[in-house]
Amino acid sequence: MSYIKDVFGSRELMLNLAVREIKGKYKKTILGQLWSLANPLALMLVYTFVFAFVFRVTPGPGNPSGIDSFALWLLCGLLPWLFFARALSAGVQSLVANESLIQKVYFARVVLPISDVVAIGYNWLFEMLVLLVALVIAGAKVWITLPYLLLIMLLMFVFAVGLSLILSIVNVYFRDTEHLISIALQLWMYLTPVIYPLSLVATQSEKMGPLFGSNITLMDVYSLNPMEQFINVFRTVLYDVTAPSATSLLTCFLWSFVSLALGVLIYSKKDKNLAEAL
Repeated sequence: MSYIKDVFGSRELMLNLAVREIKGKYKKTILGQLWSLANPLALMLVYTFVFAFVFRVTPGPGNPSGIDSFALWLLCGLLPWLFFARALSAGVQSLVANESLIQKVYFARVVLPISDVVAIGYNWLFEMLVLLVALVIAGAKVWITLPYLLLIMLLMFVFAVGLSLILSIVNVYFRDTEHLISIALQLWMYLTPVIYPLSLVATQSEKMGPLFGSNITLMDVYSLNPMEQFINVFRTVLYDVTAPSATSLLTCFLWSFVSLALGVLIYSKKDKNLAEAL
């Protein structure tokens, strides 16, 4: 409990660090915050051309929303994934990047990775707002599922914070972590239904049948990916505009809880020795 109180007591520092990151990211740029939309839009154009026009991937219209747009379907999964990938990429470097600050004064160092995720989350909110406007223009009544959207965004944030806490500590002792995570995120993305529908995996799983003579199928293994659950809920809420299943929400909650609990546990044991380790 004392550790949690220390963290809570450093909340002002955490917010100041997050604000510094937000203001510094697009400082002296003409477009400012609009630059946060550049990467998602560029990826949307490339993936839409490759998968919708070249490979003819058809996720199908939203049910029951009736929306039939590959670009919007893609963004409903791509924006959450980009937030997650950015959060981990920034979080893993947060302690090493602030080595001089850590060695000068003692404070709850846990605020460093959290402030990075908060800053990235701020930009994510801006991107998601633009997506909501686009969905409304397309005819989706997204305000119906807005409470579910806010809940799953919060769970995704907590999940990203937990993993960032763990990876930032590992990176202190094993500096290759930040390089490995960039490769891992690329592989992870293609193992998650971000740019292709989950139905393709389900179809292939049915064709293959049980794996290695067991009762386990490809879909069973694939569903172990926590991001599969998160992306599925985002698409259900945004593209289908319907309430996600209680099982999906519970699964996301459990992943978030476990991630944060492990992150805080590891930090509480390593926090005081970070200055020496760095």
